[in-house]
This record gives sequence, structure tokens and C-alpha cells, in this order.
Amino acid sequence: MFGPDICGDQKKKLHLILSYQGQNYPIKKDLKCETDKLTHFYTFILRPDATYSILIDNREREFGSMYTDWDILPPRRIKDVDAKKPKDWDDREYIEDPDQVKPEGYDSIPKDIPDPKDKKPESWDDDDDGIWKPRMIPNPEYKGPWKRKKIKNPNYKGKWKTPWIDNPEFEDDPDLYVLKPLQYVGIEVWQVKAGSVFDNILICDDPDYARHVVDETFAANKEAEKEAFEGAEKKRKAREEEEARRAREEGERRRRERDRDRGRDHYRDRYKRHRHYDYHDEL
Repeated sequence: MFGPDICGDQKKKLHLILSYQGQNYPIKKDLKCETDKLTHFYTFILRPDATYSILIDNREREFGSMYTDWDILPPRRIKDVDAKKPKDWDDREYIEDPDQVKPEGYDSIPKDIPDPKDKKPESWDDDDDGIWKPRMIPNPEYKGPWKRKKIKNPNYKGKWKTPWIDNPEFEDDPDLYVLKPLQYVGIEVWQVKAGSVFDNILICDDPDYARHVVDETFAANKEAEKEAFEGAEKKRKAREEEEARRAREEGERRRRERDRDRGRDHYRDRYKRHRHYDYHDEL
């Protein structure tokens, strides 16, 4: 199965499903399709070495391998789950400099010192106020707890990673790329909005010929289609604007009629009340 799938704003993807030994396998990649309203040509090329290419409008968009992008066969190589990091493996990129010595008297440097600018108030009485002490401020000479500087570790071996080993469950299939003989072409269409078109379906074993067909059938008409589409869009927008204008005018006309009817009803009610009062006055 190969082709675009657009459903609302949530799903806009390109399906690519391969069949192998009676089971279907969707591609693991998230393939994107074109989302404008123009036609596009999608091409899938599968090669004897199990590599593939996806072209849209004759331009390659994706490339890969059946071995890695589908879960058809077990992977060739897997991580060795039994492997453990050697005890002598040094993965410290930097270490403390063992030759660096802490300066003498470093620990005697206080963190805070008395503020030399702080003066004892003249009104301060040691007997009544206690012994005066200047406020403390951070010591600019204090550099925090002493630490050796970091240097490159000469024994650094890099970050240890679990090694890869051959997968004992992998069994290659040299005919992995071979498809069963094709007798039919099926087109699956599920839509809730009109406008889908499709034609020029080609199945062949020559990628160069396929590209040539795209150039002759699609590329030759691409610009003409774009111009025709833009012209149709202009007419559609003009028609919608005209319909919107008429709807506004019709709404305004109905509003004026309602206003006239309300005014007429209001005048009629006042006239009836006036006649009613005149009648009682005569009695």
C-alpha cells in the first residue's frame, strides 16, 4: 500500500505498507505528504539490495533500507544485554589536579569581616548598650572552600556504551525485496469531501523510465494546472465575496423593514390609546 492520507488537520501522512509472507508491515518512519490542493506524483522505488527511495514530483524525499525502516526481519545487530562496564573503565573526563597544594593559611581567611567604615555612634554607652561591635560584611579575600582545579584525565576512555553484537535470531533473506507477481491495482478511496483525482498509475522495473514518464505526463502540465487552479480560486473567492455582499445587503434590508414595522405598530398603538381616551371623555 502506497499513497497519501489526509484526514482533517490531524492526519497528513504518506502510507507505505509492504507485505511479507502473508503479513503487512507499515514503515516505521513518519512520512509527510503534500497538503495543498494541487495534484502530485508519488513514486516508490525498491531496489534488489533492499534499499528504497520515495519521490514526490520526481524529487527524492526519503531514502532507507527495508532492514532498518520496517520490522520485517529481526535486526542484524543488537545490544549485548549481558555486557557490563569493566571495573577499570575510567569515564571521568576531568579529574582534580593531584599536584595542586592548598595555599598556607587558606582556611584561616574568614568569610565575613568587620566593616572598616562602620563607626561607633557617639551616643553609644557600653555600660547601657553593651560592647559595641561593627557590622559584618563579606570578606573580598574569601574564596570559599578550597578545591583543586580540574584537569584533563589522562586515563579517560570516553563514556562507556553497551557494545553491539550479531543478533543470533537474524536470518537474512536475499529475496526480501521481491514482491509477489502483481495482477491487479487496487485504489482505496475514503473521503467526506469531494475533489480527489488520480490517474497515471505506473508499475515497472526501471526507475529511469518511471522518472521519464513523470516528466512527460505530470511535469509538462504542472504549471498549466497551477495557473488554472489559481484562476479558479480567484473566481471562487470573487463569487463568495459577492454572495457575502448580497447577504449583508439582504440582512440590512430586512432590518430596515423590521424597524419600519416596529414604528408603524408603535404609531398604531398610540392612535388606539388616544381614541380610547377621547371616547371616555365624551361619555
